[in-house]
Amino acid sequence: MTQVTDHASTEPGGTPATATSPGSTPARAGTVPWSGAAGRPRKRGASYAEAGVNIEAGEQAVELMKSKVHKTFRPEVVGGIGGFAGLFALDTEKYKKPLLASSTDGVGTKLVIAQQMGIHDTVGVDLVAMVVDDLVVCGAEPLFLQDYVACGEVVPERIVEIVAGIADGCRYAGCSLVGGEVAEHPGMLRPDEYDISGTGIGVVEADQVLGAERVQLGDTLIALGSSGLHSNGYSLVRHVLLGAGRMKLDTVVEDLGSQRTLGEELLVPTKIYAQDCMELIQECDVHAFAHITGGGIPGNLVRSLPEDLDAIVDRSSWRPQPIFDLVATKGRIDSDEMERTFNQGVGMVAIVGPADVDRAISLLAAREVDAWVLGEIVEGNGHVQMLGSHTRG
Repeated sequence: MTQVTDHASTEPGGTPATATSPGSTPARAGTVPWSGAAGRPRKRGASYAEAGVNIEAGEQAVELMKSKVHKTFRPEVVGGIGGFAGLFALDTEKYKKPLLASSTDGVGTKLVIAQQMGIHDTVGVDLVAMVVDDLVVCGAEPLFLQDYVACGEVVPERIVEIVAGIADGCRYAGCSLVGGEVAEHPGMLRPDEYDISGTGIGVVEADQVLGAERVQLGDTLIALGSSGLHSNGYSLVRHVLLGAGRMKLDTVVEDLGSQRTLGEELLVPTKIYAQDCMELIQECDVHAFAHITGGGIPGNLVRSLPEDLDAIVDRSSWRPQPIFDLVATKGRIDSDEMERTFNQGVGMVAIVGPADVDRAISLLAAREVDAWVLGEIVEGNGHVQMLGSHTRG
């Protein structure tokens, strides 16, 4: 499963490619290794560790993360951790004409906050959310995910925290973490820096794919509330709050309505909607979803509309969380820019048939998802119309 490299790999539990130093030739049986001029001591050759790559630390990290990864395994996972590839047995009898869906994403500069705070066990949830909630938009059930962690230095305990978050996210999404890599990049990243990405695979029946072609006149938009900023717009957030705003991550901001510090607020994990959406698909007449990420509601909802229909979004149906007000106020950001950049409190939009609106909202409420009627589908030209003003108080 997970291997540790700087693109010269060591497999978990295994050994380096050679037992000699890089560039040397292993001695053959019955021969004496070349030792230079007689009587002259030979200078010890350079090692991988001296170049900044610690294979042993990587192997230790893999051993520490195994139990957390195993907890994500679905019955379809074949084998364990340590191979060159993750194996997943797709149940071909379960589907008539299965389509595999794939999605790749990262977390972005939210990682800077995590590294400054020294909190590494939540960004993995963000990673999984960004991947699986793109998969479910087309109706695909997330099956498995592979991760990639690039770091300046492999610190086993920190790597385990990161992967523990990814494993948590996979369990929330109902998918397996079947493989990945930890790559040590000394000289490219500082010892305390890292970046993460992931690729997920899902499956959907060919005749059950959701999308714009299913959306109909009179359909209803249902909003699924976000947990906060999620994982988009953090370059702007850091600029207006920590840069120009000179705020400190360890400051408790009363306007946020909680006793969390600013840093803790900014690290609230992205909501994972995958299983909620799959349940909606099973129980309600769902025509499409829109995952609200970078681009906000207008930039993402438009991707789920046919050319002859518009989406009317009623701003008065909800109020964004206080963190959005703080960012807008500190940065003097106008409402159009806020809506183009952030989710504004809506993490996912479901487009459902009008007869199933109450059933859908009740189902989501039972799953402890904040949901409400956001708007409707009307005749138009494939545009999103943002109308009204957000509620206050």
